[in-house]
Amino acid sequence: MNLPKISGLILLSTTLLLAGCSGKVATHEEAVKSIKESEKAEKLVATSWSAADSGGMADDGWLKSFNDTQLVVLVEEAQKNNFGLKIAEAQVDRANGLARQAGAALKPTVGLSGGYSDRNSDNMSELYGGGLKISWEADVWGRIRSGVTGAEESAAASRSDYEFARQSLAAATANGWFMAIGNRLLTDYADEVVSLMTETLRIVEVKEKVGRVTMKDVHLARANLAGAKEAARKALAAQENTKRSLELLLGRYPAAEIETTDSLVAVPPQIATGMPSELLERRPDLIAAEQQVAAAFYMQREAELMHLPRFSFSLGVGLFNLTDAASSLAAGIFAPLYTGGAIEAQVEVATAEQKASIAQYAQKALTAFKEVETGLSAEEHLFEQEQYLKIVVDENYKAYQLTKKQYDVGQIDFLDVLTIQNKWVQAQIALIDVSTRRLVNRVGLHLALGGSFEVVE
Repeated sequence: MNLPKISGLILLSTTLLLAGCSGKVATHEEAVKSIKESEKAEKLVATSWSAADSGGMADDGWLKSFNDTQLVVLVEEAQKNNFGLKIAEAQVDRANGLARQAGAALKPTVGLSGGYSDRNSDNMSELYGGGLKISWEADVWGRIRSGVTGAEESAAASRSDYEFARQSLAAATANGWFMAIGNRLLTDYADEVVSLMTETLRIVEVKEKVGRVTMKDVHLARANLAGAKEAARKALAAQENTKRSLELLLGRYPAAEIETTDSLVAVPPQIATGMPSELLERRPDLIAAEQQVAAAFYMQREAELMHLPRFSFSLGVGLFNLTDAASSLAAGIFAPLYTGGAIEAQVEVATAEQKASIAQYAQKALTAFKEVETGLSAEEHLFEQEQYLKIVVDENYKAYQLTKKQYDVGQIDFLDVLTIQNKWVQAQIALIDVSTRRLVNRVGLHLALGGSFEVVE
């Protein structure tokens, strides 16, 4: 038998053997198992929420629970037009491309070459030729596969981050909508107060002319009216600002032209929260952090395997006018002996990044738990505040009516009327604010719990 053929068969057999015994790469679960099951990690996750009962599994489709059709339309508009979300989507495409680029290293590289030279000026014949070359590096130790898997985990983390960006945008749009309505209510009420103060000033001025009150009461009424107008202007500025912020989320020009309703929707009934441990599997940003841990694990493993030899193979087939045809089969090995500490430094960098990703995962988890606990606690506190403020508004209004009657018959000074009146006005403003904050807190709680704003079929 021909020796080149024998060598070729041996080389082919070796290639197949190396391919079959490529290093095993750990799975995603193995990459993060040591983190989730460690004693320290278990201490970070409570068995239940301290601020409320679990109440079953957290639900998806929270947006429709507010029963606000216009809000649903606005969220859909934001999902289509928000430029920040488009940036996040482009980052996902980039991460997917990098993952595919890394995966190409596992496949052979095939190249086609050709050439032509006119040598008639030298009384020589034309020279032409072409060839096909295939090269490939055998992933004996799993180094390449570790890098590919790391890139795939990074791409998966980008997709999870994008999903959380979508959820965050939906929550921000809902909050912007509720705050815009709340500020409209405050503006409308401020205008009502201005009208009330204007009428009060008119009455006081009439009484002063007939000698029933002094100019002191007139000055107090005028100052009170000016203060009411200043508050109304301040409320209007806040309303315009919230409108512009909402329009920015929607991808519109921030002209403060969006129309709002004249009332807030009712806060939906109490929601199910699930268990704290479920949060790690439900919130996209925590899933992304876990995937980044896995990515760092594979990158660190890839760096460590840089010390081991690399095996490469190439096969070339060519057609030339001089030799008619030629073929070649070659194998190579490269074992790093001294790199000036470059590989060691790369391992050190990858190890540090792995430690950082683990700490970041733990920090994000704790922050997420805090967000849920804070939201659950605020649910109760804001509800109780709203109930008390309703009583405060009602009682102060009754006191104001009685005070006006006493002032009309000359039993008390005008300053007493203004004191009670201001208490009533401030209580009404606080009530509108708390009612808005209850809706905003509920949206934040849904986001913290990781439930999707869309109905998952």
